[in-house]
Amino acid sequence: MTAVIVHNLAHVLVPGAIAWLFFRSRWRRVWLIMLATMLVDLDHLLADPVFDPNRCGLGFHPLHSWPAIALYVMALALPWVRVVALGLVVHMGLDGTDCLRIRW
Repeated sequence: MTAVIVHNLAHVLVPGAIAWLFFRSRWRRVWLIMLATMLVDLDHLLADPVFDPNRCGLGFHPLHSWPAIALYVMALALPWVRVVALGLVVHMGLDGTDCLRIRW
C-alpha cells in the first residue's frame, strides 16, 4: 500500500518539480496541464481488475501501449502540444518505475 501512495504522490510532485524548474514564469499553468494528463489513466477502466498493484501498465493498457508512448515522445517536437506530451512522457516514466518495482 505504501508503494501505491508513493507512486501517486510522485504523479503530483514530479510534474510540479519539472514545471517549477523548466517553466518558472508559468509553472502553475504548466503543472495543471501536466496533472491533467493523468486522465490517460482512464484506460485502466477497461482492465479487469481495474487496479492490480502487481501489473505493469506499460504495454497493457491502450493509452499506455508502446505505440501510444512513441506518439507521446514524437509530440515533444511540436511546440503547441509540448507540455501535454511532456506530461504524458513523465507519466509513462513514473508508471515504468512501477514495472521495475514489480520485477525486483
